[in-house]
Amino acid sequence: MKKAKKNIGYTAEDLREVSDSPELTEADFAKGRPFAEVFPDLAASIRRGRGPSKAPTKKLISLRISPEVIDYFKSTGDGWQSRIDETLRKAVKQKTGKRKASAG
Repeated sequence: MKKAKKNIGYTAEDLREVSDSPELTEADFAKGRPFAEVFPDLAASIRRGRGPSKAPTKKLISLRISPEVIDYFKSTGDGWQSRIDETLRKAVKQKTGKRKASAG
């Protein structure tokens, strides 16, 4: 069975097909309009994004963390922010468990 060739970049045929396009002039650029003005509905749908979560389980905050900690977690691959959250949750459980044990 033959392997499918990956289509990388434009083919010579693609380039020939558009080679007769004239170069844009200053006047052409002056006539240009913003994308959102030409296609307002499409622009709005792109801006909309994912939207709010129905039941947010986390809060967005700003937190300063040392570069060594960030480098370590980033080196573990995708999901590094979730791993930081998991590590912090484990630390909270340990602290609250010790507090309950000493209070009892």
